[in-house]
Amino acid sequence: MINGERPPFSTVEVLYRSENFLVVNKPYDVVLNWDDPSRTDTLQHLLQERFPDLVDQSLKHCFRFVHRLDYSTSGPVCIALNKKAAGHAGKAFCQKQVIKQYLALVRGHITKDQLSIDKAIGEQGTPDTPAPMCVEGTPGCQHPRDAVTQLTMVERGLYEGQPATKVCLCPVTGRRHQLRVHCQSIGHPIVGDYTYSCRQDTTPYRMMLHAQKLLIPLKGEVIDIETDDPFTTTFDPHWQIAER
Repeated sequence: MINGERPPFSTVEVLYRSENFLVVNKPYDVVLNWDDPSRTDTLQHLLQERFPDLVDQSLKHCFRFVHRLDYSTSGPVCIALNKKAAGHAGKAFCQKQVIKQYLALVRGHITKDQLSIDKAIGEQGTPDTPAPMCVEGTPGCQHPRDAVTQLTMVERGLYEGQPATKVCLCPVTGRRHQLRVHCQSIGHPIVGDYTYSCRQDTTPYRMMLHAQKLLIPLKGEVIDIETDDPFTTTFDPHWQIAER
């Protein structure tokens, strides 16, 4: 992915494979699956083409996706290859044993090295609002639920000449669009997040959010994945680290 060019589907990286699990590195701007079987621009379709022997015709979407990533987010996606493995992985998620870490570029310079963002997130009930989720206290926010994100500042710099900060984000809870909503709520929306920038941030080639680490500690099998940082000058020359 040099200079903003996404690799073709055929080059999507397999990060881990065993008799129970498959983990692949989902590209950005790719949806996991659609109810419409004619859609071929999905991770499900890619997996069907590359691993026809793993397709389970008894499932609506052919594969047991253990968790999800937003359309715009890149990073590891874990697929259970049998019902028993899916149950074990699902239990680990429910019991909050899974560790996920994300890298993001956000607008502006964050001054603190660490932040704990503890803001409940709910659905936006106001008609014609571009963002579907919001923090509690936002006009129109409905049914807010507790949400916590730990943020660590990695480095400050410029993106396309504008102040930006690379951060590590660790979600303690798992609300829809949690990281995007929390970053926007502290005045530092994710670079390229069209939805949570009031449809203003349209210049970047992608939303700068990547799931870098995934740890699923299962009895007898530990899935421990760490992917490369896509937000470097080598991959994207629009990002420049500030001089120290």
